[in-house]
Amino acid sequence: MITVTSAQLDAWIMLIVWPLTRILALVASAPVLGNQQFPLTAKIGLAVLLTILVAPALPAVPTVSPGSAYGMLLLAREILIGIGMGLAMRVVFAAVNMAGDIIGLQMGLGFAQFYDPQSSAHVPVVGQFLGLLATLVFLSINGHLLLIATLVESFQNVPPEATLSLAAGSMALVQWGSMIIQAAVQLSLPLIAALLITNSALAVLTRASPQLNIFAIGFPITLGVGFIALLLVLPYMIPGFERLFEQGLQAMMKVASH
Repeated sequence: MITVTSAQLDAWIMLIVWPLTRILALVASAPVLGNQQFPLTAKIGLAVLLTILVAPALPAVPTVSPGSAYGMLLLAREILIGIGMGLAMRVVFAAVNMAGDIIGLQMGLGFAQFYDPQSSAHVPVVGQFLGLLATLVFLSINGHLLLIATLVESFQNVPPEATLSLAAGSMALVQWGSMIIQAAVQLSLPLIAALLITNSALAVLTRASPQLNIFAIGFPITLGVGFIALLLVLPYMIPGFERLFEQGLQAMMKVASH
């Protein structure tokens, strides 16, 4: 007859609880995996499956009981680490959506909005389009697998009981979040330049012919130029997305290793 002592049972529970906490927090906050359209039971099942797969390769887990005061603090820290890593990658998608918002505003499509399940908000149609494109690029380069690999590597660098400065990790996340505007402007700059030239040409045309109704012809012209410029620029945006994803993975490690 096989007997299991309470100490063995506690050891098995702790072997699962510590990595599961960080993995579940990451799955809940990361892009694509944390989408609200992704069923909650599927998220929990994915986190449990990943925990079972990676638990044997992880360093020794703390012998502290998760129900103790110190154990609760460690659990809270694991949750913060997982959420911080997920938010670090979500910054990339926020930058892409902001680039689409800027482009749509310059084109005159700022009023055309759709519900975005990724951000749970109404976003301009161009931002929705670029967000979906970034998601496809993320999946095509196996970004979800790189995300999981970075998470597993974070356990090697920062075990659950290792010394970690949450203030330094939070500062690294804030500094990375400040890159949203810079990345958004860099992605949208070619279209901003094209539409600026278009608007300047329309201003000269209006000055030369005051009787011309600029409101009647300006909107379709800027809209057409915007779509043509977007069509020409899209192939060059893909490397920009990949570079941002790589920087996002590096930011995840910085958040977890400080």
